[in-house]
Amino acid sequence: MLLTRKKKSSFTNILKQTTGLKRSLSKKIVPLDGNTAASSVAYRMSENVFLFPITPATPMGENADIWNSNKVKNIYDTIPDVILMQSEGGAAGALHGALVSGGLPTTFTAAQGLLLMIPNMYRISGEFWPAVFHVSARVIGRNGLSIYGDQSDVMAVRSTGFSILCSGTVQECGDFALLSHLASLTSGGPFLHFFDGFRTSHEINSIENFTNEELKKFVDMDALQRHRERALNPEHPYCLGTIQQTDLGFQGIESYNKEVNAIPGIVENYMKKIHELTGRKYHLFDYVGHPEAEQIIIMMGSGTQPTEELIKKYVKEDNKKIGVIKVRLFRPFSKKHLLEAMPATVKKIAVLDKCKDSGSIGEPLYLDICCALHKMDVDIIGGRYGVHGKEFTPAMVHAVFENLNKKKPKNNFTVGINDDVTFTSLEFGEPIDILPKGTQQCLFWGIGSDGTVGANKNAIKIIVNNTDLYGQGHFAYSAHKSGGITISHLRFGPEPINASYEITNADYIACHCTPWVHKFDLLKPAKQNSIFLLNSPYNTVEELEKFLPTEKKREIAQKNLKFYNINASQIAEDVGLSGRINMVMQTAFFKLSQVIEEKKSIELLKKAIEKEYKIKGQVIIEKNWNAVDQTIENIVEINYPREKWLNLKKDPIKEIDESLPDYYYDIMEPVSKLEANNIPVSKFPFSGYMPSSTTQYEKRGIARTVPDWQSDKCVQCNLCSFVCPSSVIRPFLLTKKEAEKAPYGYTTIKATGVDAKDAKEEALDFKIQISPYDCTGCNTCVANCPTEALVMKPLQEVVDKEQEFWDYSLGLSKNSDKATFKTSNIKGSQFMKPLIEFPGACSGCNETPIVKLVTQLFGEQMMIANSTGCSCVWGGTLPSNPWTTNEKGYGPSWGQSLFEDTAEYGLGMAKAVQARRSKLEILVTKTLEDRSGIKDEIVDALKGWLNNFGDREKSFEFGEKVKELILGEKNYKDNKYLKQIIQQKDMLAKKSQWIIGGDGWAYDIGYGGLDHVLASGENLNILVLDSEVYSNTGGHASKSTPRSGVAKFTSSGKNTKKKDLGAMAMTYGDVYVASICLNADPKQALKALIEAEAYGGVSLVIAYTPCIAHGIRGGMGKTTEVNKLAVKIGYTSLYRFNPDNSKKNKPIFSLDSKKPKAGFEDFVKKQIRFDSLKYTYPELAKVKLSELEEDITEKYNSYNRIVQTQKLLNKKKKKK
Repeated sequence: MLLTRKKKSSFTNILKQTTGLKRSLSKKIVPLDGNTAASSVAYRMSENVFLFPITPATPMGENADIWNSNKVKNIYDTIPDVILMQSEGGAAGALHGALVSGGLPTTFTAAQGLLLMIPNMYRISGEFWPAVFHVSARVIGRNGLSIYGDQSDVMAVRSTGFSILCSGTVQECGDFALLSHLASLTSGGPFLHFFDGFRTSHEINSIENFTNEELKKFVDMDALQRHRERALNPEHPYCLGTIQQTDLGFQGIESYNKEVNAIPGIVENYMKKIHELTGRKYHLFDYVGHPEAEQIIIMMGSGTQPTEELIKKYVKEDNKKIGVIKVRLFRPFSKKHLLEAMPATVKKIAVLDKCKDSGSIGEPLYLDICCALHKMDVDIIGGRYGVHGKEFTPAMVHAVFENLNKKKPKNNFTVGINDDVTFTSLEFGEPIDILPKGTQQCLFWGIGSDGTVGANKNAIKIIVNNTDLYGQGHFAYSAHKSGGITISHLRFGPEPINASYEITNADYIACHCTPWVHKFDLLKPAKQNSIFLLNSPYNTVEELEKFLPTEKKREIAQKNLKFYNINASQIAEDVGLSGRINMVMQTAFFKLSQVIEEKKSIELLKKAIEKEYKIKGQVIIEKNWNAVDQTIENIVEINYPREKWLNLKKDPIKEIDESLPDYYYDIMEPVSKLEANNIPVSKFPFSGYMPSSTTQYEKRGIARTVPDWQSDKCVQCNLCSFVCPSSVIRPFLLTKKEAEKAPYGYTTIKATGVDAKDAKEEALDFKIQISPYDCTGCNTCVANCPTEALVMKPLQEVVDKEQEFWDYSLGLSKNSDKATFKTSNIKGSQFMKPLIEFPGACSGCNETPIVKLVTQLFGEQMMIANSTGCSCVWGGTLPSNPWTTNEKGYGPSWGQSLFEDTAEYGLGMAKAVQARRSKLEILVTKTLEDRSGIKDEIVDALKGWLNNFGDREKSFEFGEKVKELILGEKNYKDNKYLKQIIQQKDMLAKKSQWIIGGDGWAYDIGYGGLDHVLASGENLNILVLDSEVYSNTGGHASKSTPRSGVAKFTSSGKNTKKKDLGAMAMTYGDVYVASICLNADPKQALKALIEAEAYGGVSLVIAYTPCIAHGIRGGMGKTTEVNKLAVKIGYTSLYRFNPDNSKKNKPIFSLDSKKPKAGFEDFVKKQIRFDSLKYTYPELAKVKLSELEEDITEKYNSYNRIVQTQKLLNKKKKKK
């Protein structure tokens, strides 16, 4: 695989940052992703960056923050301010303010974030200010949220008055970022520059970048001066943002038509200037294809790449008269320039839109083209592709031309899916190879948090920076947090690579996660004679013959693969990098691929390690160096018996399990096999519905080790179950008969406790059981066990027997009801079935145990309004629903609206339930007034329900009795009252209303709504999962981030202290407020949750939940230790503020944690988010960490003053 670039270029990087970019800004070939290409220009062309993080635009803001921290200057020789706002609406408002003051601001956003900016966009365009919004285009959530890219967000703002410019490649991201800033300043009006999210924003490719000197030459200084002079200023004052009436407004919005009409010419002029400098030629509409084309496609974005490349192939090989017009400037739309680009010979046009415009006769670009060409004798059809980030391949382009070629082409078609409902879809065939000769393609199958993606990004940079090769990288992720599948698609070759689709013909395939061999068809893309590297503990043919599935062995032989194995997991364990196999597998890749000579590649790898892990300290650097050295010695070539494997018989077809629901076979199984693209439209549930309890079918088997119960050491505290993030370890109580019938080896011990007897007063047995395939191996249970009654063992050693034991345990009767353990204590609560199980959270997650506990306490009547964030990903990713039901079929109902409106969404849910229950209350009252023909026992039950209408437990108890009695009457439907009561039976029980979200929502974007709900007095429970960062977007700073905390957007440590949300809520006086930390003080957390739900008004529980983004040394299995230390030193204070206590002459405020003790330095050292500051900014670290320590003392003292004041007031009361 040794390759050379056709035209050798010198190369360097831009800006030395975490992306691996050097400060030199000379124009060279550099490996960048689309976000970095755009933001490197935007940052240097701007004075202010106002932003709020949203995937997939977030890295643009992260880059700007890092450059700001490193004092990188813009072309005006100043350091741009980077201001993190509380929401996208706030970012747009601040940007508007900067514009009217003569500034040069920019912002980065996507999807719903862009929509929140719409009101300001209308104002900015109406006032005609020069600004650029850079957008990584993304799906607008409809019946579900998606982070992937189409162009629906951009289409939603096309009427705002912004000029809209589209990039289709990573190179264009940089070029058009510059183009948009230049044209905006010269024209005086705002621009939106967009490119496809993930497909372009996160693709790494070899591009040329601009130097500061080159950027400066382009700037229209006269236009800049006009902008400055027009700004609001008391030295030349005027009024802006006036109120207009009917007699003036219409004329006002027509007053700048001339300026808008001039924009296409301005853009075209700057395109010519960029061409003169770079040789890259652009027009408002670029045509590629046969000069006498009769059939063309018109489209914009990343889909133009496979379209262009396929057309070049067909024109060159077959002289096909086809072509494509790539739309660059979408708004203002220039009919003149479109006609100039289009061959006069065109007879048929297919317009492709990367969005769906529901209810319209066509999508936006299609309608524009129809309008522009309505007088021409041309047939125009429209179609949709790439919606929700769906793949768009050369085979699909071919299908579009095949459709165009028909006498009656299908209009309003789709391509890329199977629409068997409205039959819009086009059929497409096998993959078509259009890559430049000599391009090598590599696939890496990893697991989230193993470092594979980061390692492959480094690999591209190493190769492009140290060879004559061009490179491209695209990365696919599952929605599961750490523990989900990742697939890295890397291409290298002697010519530029423009292939915006995934690899289907690989020269090198590496499986970094051993279980994937059994789960996925990962060798399907392998070429003949290509390389296959497996990470597994099996280094011999004999072991691999037993381990590998039959079809994998046969495929290896059929394709004559060069097969290698390495026990990367063991090497990582041995060098002290448990789970982080990235450097092992990257070293193996360089050795086997020979893309760089071995000795040189090792040298470059070690340099990259030093740069990458500098902030984590020398110890981590040396561990990674050691991993590299160990790898070279431990790669084993597997000389498999090819003839034998070729002749292996196929495994028998697996029989359909009739016990599994249709949903499993229709949706879950294809998704789990990465075959969801083949699911037809008819199989999809309407409106985003997802049934409960579907994670039970996943059985991912991703843990290397799982806990094994040592019954002789167990004290039956159930703490292991209490803290388990995944609900995989549970206590069971067995009757004597159930224990006798248990499978061989199923160990139980006599249950302890005064209530540990069944209805016949016979002693019960006790069992701790795990679900091995659902365990993530986080070690949390082991870390919390007080008697070492759990030990971690390799999954393969115990999986078969433990799965049998788990299946048996689930079939046991609910003996905890007979034993009547109190659910208000740790032990008793864990005999309740968790109504959330196997969520796709990070291994060792601190959020899920708390939510699990809430479901055990209140789950059968819970209604949850969930914020966007980590909790909505592990709690609501289609098709894996972790919310489950009890034996009656009752369980949490869960809904998610937007990031910013969760509190309002939850309030709306509660008010609707109140209205429905009030109606039912009136109905029951009328029923009791007119009770003729109704049995006395039903009347008594209805009276009991009415008398306990507002009591959650008793209304449920009487409600169940009402249902049982009425439904027991054969003719109940003849009674108009009873019939209506049964129609509304799901409202008999009082609901437990919960609003759940993270600190990004509660402290920042959703605070306004949260504050309104806190002031409402409604009976609502709010649970804030406080990880002190935006966990779901990669660990960005929020107002909850503490002083000195290193996070994204606070790369030099946060300057301000953490917002005290609890103290702010307490000022209302009638809100129940608690601060908890489950692992540090389980009893206090349990007590607080019970009190919060019982409180008759609004309750707010703030749970401290350390995140993987904190960089806890030793991994998330160490969070219990860190949590206890956090409470010990006062970093997290535990308290309860209960207004009901005033009625009982008890203190309203209880400070449950003790006076802070020593241990601050130890706390800091255990978390990279604090400790790394010492390596990157040592002087700042001294100051900020000292201030953090002062913040901790001050916060504790403020709470303690409340306690002392209460005592003083109590003494005064007693004296009176």
